[in-house]
Amino acid sequence: MNRPSKNQSPFLIGAHMSIAGGVHKALLEGQAFGANVIQIFTANQRQWHSKAISEAEVQLWEKTRTETGITHIMSHDNYLINLGSAKKLLLEKSRLAFAEEIKRCHQLKIDFLNFHPGAAVGTTEEKCLDTIVESLLSMKKELLEGKGKGKDHDKDKSKNENTLSLLIETTAGQGTVIGYKFEQIGYIISRVHQEIPIGVCLDTCHSFAAGYDLRTKAGWEQTLKEFDSAIGLKYLKAFHVNDSLGDLGSRKDRHANLGKGKIGIAGFAAMMQHPKIKYLPKYLETPLGNIHWQDEIKLLQKLGKEHAH
Repeated sequence: MNRPSKNQSPFLIGAHMSIAGGVHKALLEGQAFGANVIQIFTANQRQWHSKAISEAEVQLWEKTRTETGITHIMSHDNYLINLGSAKKLLLEKSRLAFAEEIKRCHQLKIDFLNFHPGAAVGTTEEKCLDTIVESLLSMKKELLEGKGKGKDHDKDKSKNENTLSLLIETTAGQGTVIGYKFEQIGYIISRVHQEIPIGVCLDTCHSFAAGYDLRTKAGWEQTLKEFDSAIGLKYLKAFHVNDSLGDLGSRKDRHANLGKGKIGIAGFAAMMQHPKIKYLPKYLETPLGNIHWQDEIKLLQKLGKEHAH
């Protein structure tokens, strides 16, 4: 974990920003909300085919990123992608689309590509997991093009700031979705970490709905202990910060604004004050963001500072 320098804002907090009007607009929107990190879609998240990002757009993006000072930029992949599909055609389309996601991230020098691992439709969870592993390993060429071709991807990437890392998002376990158990994510990572840069983005709503209690300091301690045992805490790279409309273990993916769900403010205070995770980047995906994100970013900063000593 890299703790920020004294000259930086101590906490890395932002939200998912729109790219309407151009990808650079997301950076400006983030700045307006008081974010110092952002998440974006690099293309329409509900279509298979996407328009290429032009060189002019890339230059404007880089200029705006320098001007805003926003760091730790995360892209969220297309919702249609299923890297664990048992259907040959869908799997091929998913892999092609995911490879395009990686290429766009390289173009924009994005830090993280967050993705839902997959869904076991018409197959077993075990076979789905193995297909996800195969899909990720097939991305090695795209991932390692350019800089960062070293073999050991567990090491800190400070020597090459432009290396893209894939982050598996923890899921709620709705339907046939994979990734709601830490053991499932650990299975994937154990089979790919020596070949590609990989990590985890823990979604608080999803993991709570999957049965991990994040309402208290003790709950967080237990959750992180289980994460470390099943995956390894060094692979925890980021958070999606969302309260949950569903109860603990409900397996329902229903985001709520902070303090308006079943996790509650005490749970987010425990997250922001935990020494092992307080400085990791955090991205809000709460409802009605244009109304609430500015206040929610300030709230998380305040919760962290209450026990900054």
